[in-house]
Amino acid sequence: MKNAKRLTALFLSALTCAAALVGCTASGGDTEAANRLEEIKARGYIEVATEPYFAPNEFIDPTKSGDEQYVGADIELAKAIADEIGVELKLIPLEFSAVLASINTGKHDLAISALAWTPSRAENLEMSIGYHYSDDSLYTVLVREEDAASITCLDDLKGKKVVCQSGSLQEQLIKDAMDINELDELMFVSSTTDGYLMVSEGKADACVCALVNGDLYAAANDGLTTLPDAIDFPVSEEYEGTRVGAPKGETELIEVVNQVIQELNDSGQYNEWYEEYSEYAKSLGLE
Repeated sequence: MKNAKRLTALFLSALTCAAALVGCTASGGDTEAANRLEEIKARGYIEVATEPYFAPNEFIDPTKSGDEQYVGADIELAKAIADEIGVELKLIPLEFSAVLASINTGKHDLAISALAWTPSRAENLEMSIGYHYSDDSLYTVLVREEDAASITCLDDLKGKKVVCQSGSLQEQLIKDAMDINELDELMFVSSTTDGYLMVSEGKADACVCALVNGDLYAAANDGLTTLPDAIDFPVSEEYEGTRVGAPKGETELIEVVNQVIQELNDSGQYNEWYEEYSEYAKSLGLE
C-alpha cells in the first residue's frame, strides 16, 4: 500500500513537472520574435556588416580604437538606423564579399557598405531605397601618372591589365562597357584599396573605381591619378544611388531603413555627412 501511494505521488509529481514544462514552452513560443526587426529589439542591438576601406562612406581613423575607429557617412547612417529602432549599434568589419554573404545567409542584420543596386543583389537581398544620388558617384579608373597620357578612352585599356573589386558594381561596369577578352587580364581583389596598391606597384595598369574614392587615394599616394575625362563608365538609372541590404524577406526591417533614408534624403543630411567625411579622410591622408 505504501508502495502504491509512493507510485501515485511520483506520477502526480511527474504530471506537475510536465505541465510546468509545457507552460514554459508555450510561454517561450509566445515571446519568440516574429521577424528580424522584433528580434533586434528584443536583443537590444543591431549588427551592421561593412567593409571599412571605402572613404568617405566607411573608413578607419587610425587615431581611434574599437567601434570609434570606424567612421564615414555610411557609419552615420548606421547610427541613425540604430537610434530609430532604439538599440545599440554593433559594427562588423568584413571583406566586401563577406559583407554580402553574411546578409545573404542571415548571419548579420544589415549591410551598409556603399552598396549599389544590381540584379543579383536584388534577387538575394532586400534592398533599400537609394540615397546619395550625385555626380560624385561617377566611375572611372585609377592609373599611374606616367601612363595617364596614353589612356584617352576606353579602347586604350585593350591589352592592359585591369583590376576591380570582386562582386562590385565596378566589376559589372567594366564587363558591360567592353569585351574583357580584349584586356590582357581582368583581375579581382577583395578590396578596392588592394587594387590601387596593385596599380601603384605595377602589377596592374588600371583599377576601376568610384571617382571620389579614387581621388582620395591618389591625393594620399604620389604617382597615381584618376581619369574621369578619358573614361567615364555609364551607370544606368537602376544602378544609381547607394543602398542598404537586409536578409531576404525581412521587409519590416527594410521599411524602417527606408523611413530613415527618406528623412535623410529630404533633409540633405546624408550628403552633408558625405562632404564632411570627404574632408575628414583627406585630413587623415588615407592610404
